Amino acid sequence: MANWKVAAKRADFNAIAQKYKITPVLARVIRNRDIIEDDDIDKFLHGSIEDLYSPFLLKDMEKAVGMLLSKIEEKKQIRIIGDYDIDGICSTYILYRGLCACGAKVDTAIPHRMHDGYGLNEHLIDMAHEAGTDTVLTCDNGIAAYSQIAYANSLGMTVIVTDHHEVPYEDTDGVRAYKIPPAVAVVDPKQEDCTYPFPEICGAVVAYKLVLMLLAKHLNKNWQEIMKSDLGLELLEFAAFATIGDVMELKDENRIIVKCGLTLMKNTRNIGLRALMDVTEIQPEHIKPYTIGFVLGPCLNATGRLDTAANALALFQAKDTESAVMLAGDLKAMNDNRKELTQKGVEEAVNLIEKDGLLEDRVLVVYLPEVHESLAGIIAGRIREKYGKPTFVLTNAEDGVKGSGRSIEAFHMYDEMTKCKELFTKYGGHKLAAGLSLPKENVELFRKALNNNCNLTEEDFEEKVLIDVPMPMDYVSFDLVKELELLEPFGNGNPKPQFAHKNVKLLSGRILGAHKNVGKYVVAGESEKRFDMMYFGDLEAFNAFLCNRFGNDKVKQLYESGTDGIEISVVYYPDINEFRGNTSLQMIMKYYQ
Repeated sequence: MANWKVAAKRADFNAIAQKYKITPVLARVIRNRDIIEDDDIDKFLHGSIEDLYSPFLLKDMEKAVGMLLSKIEEKKQIRIIGDYDIDGICSTYILYRGLCACGAKVDTAIPHRMHDGYGLNEHLIDMAHEAGTDTVLTCDNGIAAYSQIAYANSLGMTVIVTDHHEVPYEDTDGVRAYKIPPAVAVVDPKQEDCTYPFPEICGAVVAYKLVLMLLAKHLNKNWQEIMKSDLGLELLEFAAFATIGDVMELKDENRIIVKCGLTLMKNTRNIGLRALMDVTEIQPEHIKPYTIGFVLGPCLNATGRLDTAANALALFQAKDTESAVMLAGDLKAMNDNRKELTQKGVEEAVNLIEKDGLLEDRVLVVYLPEVHESLAGIIAGRIREKYGKPTFVLTNAEDGVKGSGRSIEAFHMYDEMTKCKELFTKYGGHKLAAGLSLPKENVELFRKALNNNCNLTEEDFEEKVLIDVPMPMDYVSFDLVKELELLEPFGNGNPKPQFAHKNVKLLSGRILGAHKNVGKYVVAGESEKRFDMMYFGDLEAFNAFLCNRFGNDKVKQLYESGTDGIEISVVYYPDINEFRGNTSLQMIMKYYQ
């Protein structure tokens, strides 16, 4: 059962509304996002690229740029080593374009998920060395590659790290000793002594900041000029794409990057990105975080899961529409295949959990030896959603067992794994997601260690529904829905606002969709004003709830001839429905009780 709670944060909402020419409802929603100071409210409502933080504020940025410019001048070979997910692909593309624009001798290498695993390893270092690489530049990885970077140093190579992941540490009696890799420069906002104002940026944003400063120094301009150039604006699109794809919180600087990036994507300068929109039938003018997170982004991830992410990089580097469309079509086909394999894996995981007594565990560790290792993270995410518990999915790999974890808010995955780090051959991640490798004989030890150390309470597992404003649907208007668009883009850290209405009467209902999984209802509040209300959640569970509460006959009547005998409380957000040139208000039900 979800725990509904009204946000009770205080402020003079009328004064805020008057000052910023918004309604008190919008003022209340903004306050609920912990945006309090005048400058922050103004930036939230009207922030632009002029409000982005200076690259100079990142620790070691000047050192990294200075070293790269020296290597470019000396015509040394530079190799960018990225990662096989959305953030790694976008980071690699950003750095490659920036270095090419400076005249660098540069190539790229993206680890193969199956053969190389995540991040730097000795094999990648050896390959770079054999290819005559002088300097390795990492992106979206490197912060945890202490021994690998030491090895590169021993071969006489220069390594520069750009990353955004947590810095590894040793915990002795509650005191953390952080282990920074021995690179000539480490640009990662998560470093303890980095004073960057907003450390929750993705790897592609770190890469974007480096390119802005690199080009500024190379061309003897300021970084703001570079940011507004054609190249700067194209690369901002990829920083935004990665921010959404890596599920970063859409707060502060991330919000501005995504807001501006989405606007630019509507007329994207990149042939490959345009081709990907075409083959997935996405209308560029309607692109939103959802589009990237659930349609375009998974096509990039799929190639890194089932083949090589170099295909996705090639798409963005495409020089003509014909080759771009062919590459985009391959990525889409691979993602369609990935969806089928994922569904089978989820079904297998649910079967195992419910038959093997794993439901009693507070942290789920599911070992699926036959599942493709690249799908472990997606399956872990689906299982976490189903059971509301931190979940690890493990599978057989070439050298033992590999896995991925997805967490809940109350469980810091990286910290909890560190408590049993002796079980792993390799691990890394952050609060809500992690990856690991371990010997097969340690699988059960890992499950027991996590659960023995776990301090999660029943309250931690309760789904918490935060209501922005208790507001009857009668107060909703076209103007209010339009005003709520000022809060966009919505996503992690900036969810759609949620309103609550008690005693909503369900008057009639229809079941829609090819899979009969969408509910459409005519509803009314106290004033008897009628609205359409849609429900896209678990319709089977909703109908079971109605039958238990009001009886089968009433529910049958609801769908066949209509009734006025069903009243429920709902959490909803308002929307505008456009159909055949007509527009009408509709409510989207998120929760009910």
